[in-house]
Amino acid sequence: MYVLGIEGTAWNLSAAIVNEDDVIIERAATYTPARGGIHPREAAQHHSEHIGPLLGEVIRGARDLGIKIDGVAFSQGPGLGPCLRTVATAARVLALKLGVPLVGVNHCIAHIEIGKWKTGARDPAVLYVSGGNSQVLALRRGRYRIFGETLDISVGNMLDKFARSVGLPHPGGPRIEELARKAKGYIPLPYTVKGMDFSFSGLATAATEAARRYDLADVCYSLQETAFAMLVEVTERAMAHAEKDEAMLVGGVGANQRLGEMLRLMCEERGARFYLPERRFMGDNGSMIAYTGLVMLKSGVSTPVESSGVRPNYRTDEVEVRWA
Repeated sequence: MYVLGIEGTAWNLSAAIVNEDDVIIERAATYTPARGGIHPREAAQHHSEHIGPLLGEVIRGARDLGIKIDGVAFSQGPGLGPCLRTVATAARVLALKLGVPLVGVNHCIAHIEIGKWKTGARDPAVLYVSGGNSQVLALRRGRYRIFGETLDISVGNMLDKFARSVGLPHPGGPRIEELARKAKGYIPLPYTVKGMDFSFSGLATAATEAARRYDLADVCYSLQETAFAMLVEVTERAMAHAEKDEAMLVGGVGANQRLGEMLRLMCEERGARFYLPERRFMGDNGSMIAYTGLVMLKSGVSTPVESSGVRPNYRTDEVEVRWA
C-alpha cells in the first residue's frame, strides 16, 4: 500500500509518499517569517502558493516510479486554522481526483507513530514537545492518554518567545541550544510542575528579566536546564504510573541534544530503554502524516469528505487507536 500524506499545520508544508517499509518520496516548502514568530494568515498564503507545485512534484515522482497511490492523508489538526484549511482543501481535491480514500490524521499522533515506526519502540511513554504542544502520553485502552501537559504555552513557544525578547532569530531553540553550550554557570529560574502538568510562561518572563542582568549564554543554559528537568520529571512519573519500560522523545524540540541526554540518563537510571527518531522525523513532515494514514487505512479507518473539516484544537486523546 502506498499513501500520500500532506502536512501543513504551521510553518512547514510537506508532502510524502510512504509504504509499509520506508519513505519513498518527500518534499517540503518551509515558511520563514521575515521577523518575529509565525503569522497564521501569511503561513497559509505561503502554503496556498506552494502546495500545487509541491504536490505536482511528488505525484510526478510517483508516476516515474510506477507507484499507484492508494490513499491521501492530511493533517486535520491540531494546528493553525488557516494553514489546516489550505491543506485539507488540497487533500480533498486530490483524493477525489484519484478516486482513493481520504484520511484525516491527528498531527500529534502522527509524531508518535512515525517515531515508533522508525525506532522500533513497542509501547513507550512519549514526551512530545514542539512549537505548539508539550505533552507526556502513553497508550492505554485504545487511546493515547495524556498524563501531563502544559498549562499555558508549549516549551517550543516558550523558547521562541524568549529568543524574540533578547533579539535572537526565529526559530529560537537552535540558537538557545548553541549559546547554552558556552555557559559558565546556572542561574536559578522558576521550576513549575503542578501535579503532572507543567507551566512555562513564568519561566520565559523570568529568563527575559535575567537576561538584562546576566550573561546571555548562562541564561540560555539555565532556561534549558530548568525547562527540560520539568519535562523529564513528569515523563519519569508517567512511566512509573503507566508501568512503561520504554520512553520516546518526539517533536521539533526533541532535536535538542541536551533534552535527549537528560531523558537518556533518566532511562538508564531506571533500567528502561530510550528511543529517539532521527532528526529528519522530529520536526513536522509529510512522512509522518502519510505513515499514520497508512496504518489507519489498513485498520479500516478513513474520513468521508463531509466529515473532513479541520480541527484546530484536535486533542490527542480523542482518537480511537484501532491499529495498535
